[in-house]
Amino acid sequence: MHTSPNRAITQDTPPGVTARKPSAASVVEDRMPLSGGAISYTKAGTGPAMLLIHGLGGTRRTWRHLIPGLARTHTVIAPDLPGHGLSDPPAGDYSLGAHACAMRDLLPTLGYPRASIVGHSLGGGVALQSAYQFPERTERVVLISSGGLGAEVTPLLRAATLPGADAVVAGLSTIPAALTQRLFGLVPALIGHSDARVLADVLRGLTDDHQRRAFLRTARTVIDWRGQTVSAGRQLGLLSEVPLLIAWGANDKTIPPQHHHALAERVPHAVTVEIADAGHYPHETAPTQVLSALQTFLAATQPFRYVEDRFVQLLTLADAVEVQPCRGPARARARISSDHLVRH
Repeated sequence: MHTSPNRAITQDTPPGVTARKPSAASVVEDRMPLSGGAISYTKAGTGPAMLLIHGLGGTRRTWRHLIPGLARTHTVIAPDLPGHGLSDPPAGDYSLGAHACAMRDLLPTLGYPRASIVGHSLGGGVALQSAYQFPERTERVVLISSGGLGAEVTPLLRAATLPGADAVVAGLSTIPAALTQRLFGLVPALIGHSDARVLADVLRGLTDDHQRRAFLRTARTVIDWRGQTVSAGRQLGLLSEVPLLIAWGANDKTIPPQHHHALAERVPHAVTVEIADAGHYPHETAPTQVLSALQTFLAATQPFRYVEDRFVQLLTLADAVEVQPCRGPARARARISSDHLVRH
């Protein structure tokens, strides 16, 4: 990836990051009973809260490579979305708004009124929805291979919205993961090489009726046979004062990388990281680069603080005004490569 040579800051030990590993005793696996159904979650570390939201068909296990590093400086909370993993299914609403409300309910019951929100794929859409619905609870937003930024999406997910998809997915999920991975390798135009193993594991997890139902019902709230049906485009102006990191793999075959390029153009203060050899799951296939970028971003930004009068102004101007860079050097526009943070 091309980067500017000026003002490069190595990321081996980002400023403000203490190199200590969270103890096993600080990692909690639990379930929180809520009015909408119990949410299973992993909690680790101490400090400001970070909420990690997984993608469609996934579970909180997707964050296993990042949690130890992030827990050095933050309280990391990684839940299973309603209906996913070990969380109870919702009453019937699998929309982004419903998932955002479930995350809103979880945080204060754990004692955290605000958090930096990290979302992957569908989880990116939930993160954006959370920032829109609950700005007073949002400190930063991190989008990893995020959905909700354009219509285009892989034909494999569009097919999941068609009649009969349940039986097809159920049958495919019974194929051994090793064989599925080899089969995925035969369609490089649809699945990036680095993603084959991760996708095989995700598909294998859909043998469970509960998990498969959540996958299909959630998919149909945001996708149809033509592509993604939900867009955050009109609300992007509301992010004008929220520290934003956008990360993606250059070889993503699930959601086109140009969605993230376009978002960075519309939100000039956004920090971007593109990982050359990664696909749709950079936090799993290139965790060192993603963790380094996250740590640098956290150390270099100050959390957003909600002011109601200002938010009301943004609500009326969100799609009509050019989004301006946040004030202060900590929020200058930047690009992070796997090796450097570069400010422009």
